Amino acid sequence: RGSLANFLFFAAAIASRGPPPMAAPKAHAAVGARRSPGSSSMSSVTTQSTSASTSAGGGVPEGAEPEGRILEAPNLRIFTFAELRAATRNFKPDTLLGEGGFGQVYKGWVDEKTMNPARSGTGMVIAVKKLNQESLQGLEEWQCEVNFLGRISHPNLVRLLGYCLEDRELLLVYEFMAKGSLENHLFRKGGSVQPIPWGLRLRIAIDAARGLAFLHSSEKHVIYRDFKASNILLDTNYNAKLSDFGLARNGPTGGDSHITTRVMGTYGYAAPEYVATGHLYVKSDVYGFGVVLLEMLTGLRALDTARPAQQLNLVDWAKPYLADRRKLPRLVDPRLEGQYPSKAALRAAQLTLSCLAGEPRNRPSMAEVVAALEEIERMRPRHRRASPEEDRESGSGASSRSAAGRSERHGHRHQQQSPGPRSGSDGARGGHPSPRV
Repeated sequence: RGSLANFLFFAAAIASRGPPPMAAPKAHAAVGARRSPGSSSMSSVTTQSTSASTSAGGGVPEGAEPEGRILEAPNLRIFTFAELRAATRNFKPDTLLGEGGFGQVYKGWVDEKTMNPARSGTGMVIAVKKLNQESLQGLEEWQCEVNFLGRISHPNLVRLLGYCLEDRELLLVYEFMAKGSLENHLFRKGGSVQPIPWGLRLRIAIDAARGLAFLHSSEKHVIYRDFKASNILLDTNYNAKLSDFGLARNGPTGGDSHITTRVMGTYGYAAPEYVATGHLYVKSDVYGFGVVLLEMLTGLRALDTARPAQQLNLVDWAKPYLADRRKLPRLVDPRLEGQYPSKAALRAAQLTLSCLAGEPRNRPSMAEVVAALEEIERMRPRHRRASPEEDRESGSGASSRSAAGRSERHGHRHQQQSPGPRSGSDGARGGHPSPRV
């Protein structure tokens, strides 16, 4: 009880004066992102905001600069518990979106202009994270979310709209990400979730890389520390944004190469040097990105107890295939049905391997990762030039065949298994998430 009281006192101080300042990114290191039509620059910053809004179509949020920025003070709405209870229909079970170590996440509705509670199905949709009062992990993570995400504005980071601090109730309010997590799209079984095509996987990877590069580009070198597929959320247009800053930390200062901290994160994604020593480098995040890139390339989870013992850890098992041009096709997700440029897949495998280097200094920076992914995205498959006879025969049926080809590439699962190392019932799609450290 004493620790909770002390924390609530500290949290109240945050509410009244805002968290301590965090250095803004260096101008030359800013990482760009796609700008949505009509987006504008942020003109002012306030400690409290009585209204906030997001752009309806995803992409660059209203009021966010395309390269992102770290604000001097939080630009957050302070909600009452009664407001959030009304917005979520008293936290009804049918509004529950998910839950984790922090607590439960509920779907709610608010007026887009006033941010006051709105009738179900009207106004702007929000996601409300409610602290489990017995969770000591949640107390610390609530503080980190306000401290970091409350002042960060970037198109590839989920927007924290506000929070509630009332008695023992601690809640956070985010923009709603309609398409859910990358994890669900990669690993969930069933006809409701179609396989993600190659081009979209690359776009998602680029978005996530830009968000991480932005954090690393600040003078404080913010370390995200828990990069994984479940923390990459997708909006209506499949724009990807990083969420869950509960484990974020400021990076090393004064010429130090790392900070030393208690090991936290998720098994399978945490960098080996961090797990072994507690030494956390900026490039420890790069390792986690490499793991997710490998998951996107293969369609397999980082860790899965349903796979044979030698395949339990995806990184250890897949490395020999990433390094071998001839073996690589056996590793690529068979649900892609071969619809990807082979050179692009090889380059993506090489990039993944460099991100997974054992020594942090041998990994690329996230800015370099962004540049490499953009280069891979520009790679297109070579098309055989049609003969004059084929041109004449194509006629009116060409457009329909083209449409059918697009449909096949964007989601029809084929029945043929890939030749090679996959075994069992496709291993990682059985739904065994990696445990938190």
